[in-house]
Amino acid sequence: MKKHSFHIPVMGIGFTIDTPLKVSQYGIDSVISLVDDILLEKLRKMYSEKFEVPYHEITEKFEDFRAKRITSYLNLINELAEKKFEELKNVTLEKSNEIKEYFSMLPDSSELKQDFNQLTEKYFNLNEIRNWIKENLSMGSIDVNIMTKIDKENYSNGEKLPIEYNDAHAALRGFATSDLNSSVVISAGMSPRLYSYIENFDDFYPDENGNIRKRIILKVSDYRSAFIQGKFFAKKGLWVSEYRIESGLNCGGHAFATDGNLMGPILDEFAKNREELTSVVHDILVSALETKGRVVPNSGLSLKITAQGGVGTSEEHEFLIDHYGVDSVGWGSPFLLVPEVTNVDEYTLNELAESREEDLYLSNISPLGVPFNSLRGNTKDIEKLSLAEQGKPGSLCPKRYLSSNKEFTDKAVCTASRRYQRLKLKELDSLDLAPEEYRKKYDRIIEKSCICVGLGTSTLIKNKLDTKVEGKGVSVCPGPNMAYFSKIKSLKGMIDHIYGRSNVISRTDRPNMFIKELSIYIDYLKNKIDETRNSRTSKQEKYLLTFANNLKEGVNYYSGLFNEMKGKFEDTKAKIMSDLDSCADSLHQLFMEIEKKHNLAPAIVTTT
Repeated sequence: MKKHSFHIPVMGIGFTIDTPLKVSQYGIDSVISLVDDILLEKLRKMYSEKFEVPYHEITEKFEDFRAKRITSYLNLINELAEKKFEELKNVTLEKSNEIKEYFSMLPDSSELKQDFNQLTEKYFNLNEIRNWIKENLSMGSIDVNIMTKIDKENYSNGEKLPIEYNDAHAALRGFATSDLNSSVVISAGMSPRLYSYIENFDDFYPDENGNIRKRIILKVSDYRSAFIQGKFFAKKGLWVSEYRIESGLNCGGHAFATDGNLMGPILDEFAKNREELTSVVHDILVSALETKGRVVPNSGLSLKITAQGGVGTSEEHEFLIDHYGVDSVGWGSPFLLVPEVTNVDEYTLNELAESREEDLYLSNISPLGVPFNSLRGNTKDIEKLSLAEQGKPGSLCPKRYLSSNKEFTDKAVCTASRRYQRLKLKELDSLDLAPEEYRKKYDRIIEKSCICVGLGTSTLIKNKLDTKVEGKGVSVCPGPNMAYFSKIKSLKGMIDHIYGRSNVISRTDRPNMFIKELSIYIDYLKNKIDETRNSRTSKQEKYLLTFANNLKEGVNYYSGLFNEMKGKFEDTKAKIMSDLDSCADSLHQLFMEIEKKHNLAPAIVTTT
């Protein structure tokens, strides 16, 4: 039985790298990034020493060292988390407050919480309670995240290794061979070769009762993509257990913008088509399992729909569950202000707490070439610009996880690396450009940041581990929602906010999550229009019109949704409708900008 209606998504590379060890004993699901095996190995050594577990270093001299490091780290976290959970269940009078804390964190609507309160309201019978607890409590899932785009080729003695030694493939293998009974969250787009590799591991297939030891979660941004990918997996006999819908722009980390499709209409489409998605994909799965000669489950398999990106109040949380039927809501960026849950160094923690809208921006700093949510003035960017001013642009690239560019080299390099930027700047110098144009291109080259190091450094600093190789610069990737959270909180304090038992947001001007996402998309469209203002191709114009029309449909959807809604957002409905009107006006102006080239009548955007 699921204990909580929220989960903690992956954040950066290091911010949630050991979060399961801090929250899984309370029944909370969380996600570990598998990007940085070097960081995982450092953490494994630290925790082995702390809990007096034998440690044997896995060096780069080991065959398949990346996968082995990941397996060993996950096994250790699993072992330590299970030990914590067992200690919690073996309640004693001296530790009775810990079990009370467990139940106090649960939502008030939880049947488990209500049963516990009835059991203990008259007296605290230790033996009776202990037996009941052992039968009814369960740990939160220790899930992992793999980004499909982080799959660089690897070499040994100058020879390129087979594809299964690529970074994402090795990470998948590290998880697949671990002791975990949990899920892998696959993000950053479809990767047929990585998806096909999953077929090699028995733990991903269901048994006769429908149990799957290693489950697949797909992070998706629309229904069509989910349907296509779900069928792709099913044809291989693999079941997607959860579709994790994330806002395209109102999220943390890399932002994969849709073509103007907004979260509300996307969730609505999933809610309406959930049964079809389940039945169609299940039929394909059964056929594939029979063809493969594998076990076919006796009954249908469970499918979850979850959502994340910009959720900030208990009312929004409950609305997603009640209206769209989502099984869990992801709360990411606010947990960066919870020191007992995430790894954020003190300087960055204070910068996040003080950040406002203008401090949080969609940057171009990621070497992946994908827009990246960042915090202005983070210490990694300060370090990067200082080196550039000294005539040493680019990073020494000690980890090379984001190496994907072969513009100047046979082996892929990272666009944030010193090697690449020197070659790119040398090419720029040869173009004999006007000063203004030169500066624009120069800034575009040096803005790339070494985030594969920067997103893990905070973990080293907080845990007082050596940063000699990495340096002290910290990158951080909060979503726009961070602007409305300014208080450093405990785990209990943040959970009380999620479930409406308290309120940690002191500002009164926070927009509704759907309206905030809409306004971000409108700004995004405006920037795209500005970029193509002087020379716009017919293909670009078609893209802009499609984008704007999708936003117009979103405005109409929200107008109908909030006008017809009863008993929800009553205190904020007037502001929501006013904000929606402003967005409609802004969108109308953008239609005029796009269409005036051909003197077309602009599309009318209304909220009535």
